[in-house]
Amino acid sequence: MLPAPFSLIQPMKFLYLISPFQHFIKRIATGGVLLICSACVALLWANLATHSYHSFWHADITFSLGPFTISKTLQHWIDEALMTLFFFTVGLEIKREILIGELAQLRKAILPIAAAAGGMIFPALIYLFFTNSSPEASQGWGIPMATDIAFALAALSLLSKRIPFGVKIFLSALAIVDDIGAVLIIAVFYTKTIYWSYLLVSLGFLVALGILNYINIKKTLPYALLGVGMWFVILGSGIHATVAGVIVAFFIPAKGKYHTDKFVKEVTSYLGKIKCPTGTCGYTILLDQSHLNAVQAIEVACHNTLTPLQRLEHSLNNWVALIILPLFALANGGVVLGNVDMVAALTHPVTLGVSMGLVLGKPVGIFLFTLLASKIMRAPLSKGVTWVHIGGASILAGIGFTMSIFIAGLSFPDRELLELSKFGIILGSLISAFIGLTVLFFSSRPEVEKI
Repeated sequence: MLPAPFSLIQPMKFLYLISPFQHFIKRIATGGVLLICSACVALLWANLATHSYHSFWHADITFSLGPFTISKTLQHWIDEALMTLFFFTVGLEIKREILIGELAQLRKAILPIAAAAGGMIFPALIYLFFTNSSPEASQGWGIPMATDIAFALAALSLLSKRIPFGVKIFLSALAIVDDIGAVLIIAVFYTKTIYWSYLLVSLGFLVALGILNYINIKKTLPYALLGVGMWFVILGSGIHATVAGVIVAFFIPAKGKYHTDKFVKEVTSYLGKIKCPTGTCGYTILLDQSHLNAVQAIEVACHNTLTPLQRLEHSLNNWVALIILPLFALANGGVVLGNVDMVAALTHPVTLGVSMGLVLGKPVGIFLFTLLASKIMRAPLSKGVTWVHIGGASILAGIGFTMSIFIAGLSFPDRELLELSKFGIILGSLISAFIGLTVLFFSSRPEVEKI
């Protein structure tokens, strides 16, 4: 029996409560569809109007403030500034999953951690196998190591009624661990020159962020201001500026202003103020000022209960999924196929290394390491998930668009090698998507997705 204040909402039937992880999956999958469309537009634009495409994205944009001036192309502003927000949301998601999610318990985390390790090692080895004769080409060993979570979940959403939800959890957790590895690789291996004076300044920002977190400051503005400062000094240090996004994310508080008991007490009190003597409260809340005040007070209580980490996730994820990632795909996904000798491109070591790393290295590494972890650590698969599902998800993990293209841009200043790597990424991702979806389609019978 519900308490009296809740009796007003008894007639409503709540079909389900969605967890933060499920909400994350649905949001990313939706953004992945737009990401796919943007990649297709980029390909068409680059091939139908090559000059227009390159001149637009390589136009210089300069910002000046007194003696300070920074000038970069539009593409670089997207890659180094806007994508920092993408890495920031990745950092928030990683922190949440480590604290309370799929990575919080070793027993649950061991499989995606092992899978991500295998899915990074094997593609890199395969890439180096094809490119070992060329030191310049071998610089791209990190390209096939990354899984594009948005693309992969968008593809997986096509089979949402045929596969257990545990498959999505496995693939998402795997991609999150994969992102941790990609950030470390970018910071350690794709930094050519380090300016230590800037890094020393960044320590000051780290200390300030740590103090804000320690004294439990809930306002996001101080973190934003320090985050902008961190971005500038990381940019100046020679390390890719997007790393600043992940660093700042780990200092965002994961505690709300209200604890649960206080929240329940306040909301119960405010709900008790909503009384309808005639049996109906009317169509709009504006008809009763006391009701409106109570609802607004409940909204404030909800805001105070949500953590800054949750609020930032909710407010930024739509911007990232629906604007920033599609812009990145538009700016970086244009491969001019008309000027490509297909035979030469398909047999080039870079193309072979990237595509085979994604198509072969990813599934072999993920499946093998998952199997070993399951047997050695006795870590069980999620309910309803079979090894055929794991195999299909491992193949889908070979979709490596966003992060792979990002690392390709860091690997190759040479335009020809960059174009070949993008060609290999697109080819490998398409093959992985087709084979992975085919395996998963025939591995399960249709069922209603339970969330």
